[in-house]
Amino acid sequence: MDKNLLYYIALTTIPNIGSITAKKLIAYTGSVNQVFSDKKSALEKIPGIGEVNAQNITQNKDFALSLAQNELAFIEKNNIKAYSFLDDNYPKRLIHCEDGPLVIFSNGEFNFNTQKVISIVGTRNATDYGKDFCEKLMNDLASHKPLIVSGLAFGIDICAHKAALKNNLPTVGVLAHGLDRIYPTIHASTAKQMVQHGGLVSEFRSGTNPDRENFPKRNRIIAGLSDLTIVIESSNKGGSLITAELANTYNRDVFALPGRINDMQSEGCNALIKQNKAHLIQSAKDIEYIMGWKAEETVTSNQTKLFVELTNEEKLIYDILNRQDKVAIDDISLLAKLPMSKTGSILLEMEFKNLVKSLPGKMFKVK
Repeated sequence: MDKNLLYYIALTTIPNIGSITAKKLIAYTGSVNQVFSDKKSALEKIPGIGEVNAQNITQNKDFALSLAQNELAFIEKNNIKAYSFLDDNYPKRLIHCEDGPLVIFSNGEFNFNTQKVISIVGTRNATDYGKDFCEKLMNDLASHKPLIVSGLAFGIDICAHKAALKNNLPTVGVLAHGLDRIYPTIHASTAKQMVQHGGLVSEFRSGTNPDRENFPKRNRIIAGLSDLTIVIESSNKGGSLITAELANTYNRDVFALPGRINDMQSEGCNALIKQNKAHLIQSAKDIEYIMGWKAEETVTSNQTKLFVELTNEEKLIYDILNRQDKVAIDDISLLAKLPMSKTGSILLEMEFKNLVKSLPGKMFKVK
């Protein structure tokens, strides 16, 4: 466990200090410990902090450290894992999200950084159309063995978790409260199964209630943890559309299930597709095609290396690869700030030009 975890957790308890401000404080002071050691006069000189925030830190630090000590006792007693944003085991997809949580807690056995991660969201008032599609999609994607992420809510969320478990896929529920409880309580038995084959994740300390303002915060983690977000049924307002917008902001691919124009539960999905904010999805084949999940089967490597003129995006990716021995496709996507599907198609074109070579595990290197 990170020896500085106490201070990271304590910093999350300071009033009006969100993850972006917290990371700024750590960057300017040099360490999370120093945030609690510096005087008010030094803290308020940090850009964007000001007198009020500096006073919040200095006046509340003892209480914050006490709360953090209690949380450490809780996670040790309950075998909870906790990672700060600078921890090597922190989800690497979240590292590139500016507003990613300062600390993330998890319960279960799963790999945040597995090769393929899919978030599935949708309405709490799911119809048979949406639930049937969700179940079939999980069955058809089973061969890819993706990690399935959702929010353990009623409707599409719980359908996705149960369908993942049925198809022996690891599944993670991102919670809008602490890991000391399950909400809604009716999903406790499913959550128990998920801990055995996946897990539960939260940025909130134990004792935190599932208050309304916590759900949009939860949604950014659902979007940030994955390569793509699939919206299965949504009205023209709601958390699913927030998650889709966040995924677009993070340069992640978004898919939406279309529905009839007079179906209220399809209004949001149809709008996402109409506004070019989501790919239309009809089956798992659409994901395979757009994400390039079968690309390695069609790539040939017998081409002669020739002088070629690169596009700006190819130059960007070539430069990223040229700085390291090999790079994972999701890291390339994040560093290049390109959607995963576009990154995959560019890499495929560069392979055809004999500029890069694909390696096992979706790794790439310069030839």
